[in-house]
Amino acid sequence: QKIRLLNNKRFGQRKGSLIAADNKRKARFKRIEWHKKEARKDIGNLTDRDKFIAGIALYAGEGQKTDRQVGFANSDPKLIKFMMEWFLKFLKIPLTKIRGAIWLHEGLNEKKARKFWSSLTGIPLNQFHKTYIAKVKNNSKKIRKNIHQYGVFSIRFSDSDKHRRLMGWISAIIDG
Repeated sequence: QKIRLLNNKRFGQRKGSLIAADNKRKARFKRIEWHKKEARKDIGNLTDRDKFIAGIALYAGEGQKTDRQVGFANSDPKLIKFMMEWFLKFLKIPLTKIRGAIWLHEGLNEKKARKFWSSLTGIPLNQFHKTYIAKVKNNSKKIRKNIHQYGVFSIRFSDSDKHRRLMGWISAIIDG
């Protein structure tokens, strides 16, 4: 009878912990949604100039800095879509010059990832570089929590004038 009571107690504690964790998760999601709504009010509608400056700032943080090579990599589809539209609009790059590249964890569906990024960006599949497949390191102590279903995508093109212009814009913002 004591064993049964102890087991019931442990089960009750475990069940209570799961319920509490679920409640905290729901509260966190509620707070996130509230913050997103408030942020939309704070930001308001973006002008073309706002988008222009935002694209430069994003490129300064996530863009490739090698001379003549323009590249922007991220796993967030919204950022990739924003920057793809930004390159087309503000740098006036023809779609035919843009290449796509995917960095994908081993075991994920490469074909599905290629279709996803092609559909999102409008870059035809024949303009994609070979996908880099990251091998699973069984002996690594690092625990991967964020394995992105479609991998990390990179928008790439080569144009020395456009790259230097972009770096000039970054410099103009930083130098004031």
